[in-house]
Amino acid sequence: MSHALRHAVNCSILFTELPLLERPAAAREAGFGAVEFWWPFAGAVPSDHEADAFVTAIQDAGVQLVGLNFFAGDMPAGDRGLVSWPKRTGEFRDNIDATLGIGERLGCRAFNALYGNRDDAHSASEQDELAAENLGLAASAAARIDATILIEPVSGAERYPLRTAAEVLSVIDRVQTEYGVQNLGLLADLYHLAVNGDDVDRVVAEHTDRIAHVQIADAPGRNEPGTGSLPLDRQLAALESGGYAGWVSLEYKPSTTTPESFGWLPRERRGLPA
Repeated sequence: MSHALRHAVNCSILFTELPLLERPAAAREAGFGAVEFWWPFAGAVPSDHEADAFVTAIQDAGVQLVGLNFFAGDMPAGDRGLVSWPKRTGEFRDNIDATLGIGERLGCRAFNALYGNRDDAHSASEQDELAAENLGLAASAAARIDATILIEPVSGAERYPLRTAAEVLSVIDRVQTEYGVQNLGLLADLYHLAVNGDDVDRVVAEHTDRIAHVQIADAPGRNEPGTGSLPLDRQLAALESGGYAGWVSLEYKPSTTTPESFGWLPRERRGLPA
């Protein structure tokens, strides 16, 4: 079984052989018309020069930005978002306008808000209350440009509390109820869900209508599809048949060079005319 969903390249984990601002052009050279990024700057609010350089790199490459993460802290050091982190909530709120501003300039309408690790200095309920408030603020701001806030389960981070689709959907339900916003969706990273032991087939069967973005990698290893044992093609076909028509972003660590790692995906399925 195959699918016809559109693919995008996450240029924060792929093309790392190149400087960040050269990666959008490399994605286009490889045949892709769409890219996404984790937060591409060191701090929550980039300088005008930094923001302009990022925007220009994507525009000059002729690709569409289809996903952008909010600032998530020091990811290499283990941080996984500021949404529920009390002492850094000011940074997250400052980052909302910076992120949405870049997205608006580039026509991006999907923004991933990593929830944040548990903090021993605060109770889980206190962090969850703060997270709901911050997500409500982000969703209200995003609604002004008809954009969606994405929330994802994550694997490989012991202190990150959202590991299953059900846990993310519970957060979304709370924010929608308490803050009257509807523009939040599940980011279904099929790799994270599978590694965490979630029933991916059931998630697809029951919640396709709540999935706003999809990311893939194979397991074990988090490398390109075909290097592990996940039934990604079947699951993507099920998503499509269930009505999902959004992007499927490649968010994997290439087992070889990035261009070589695309061998599993025929060029005619990458989004640009061959």
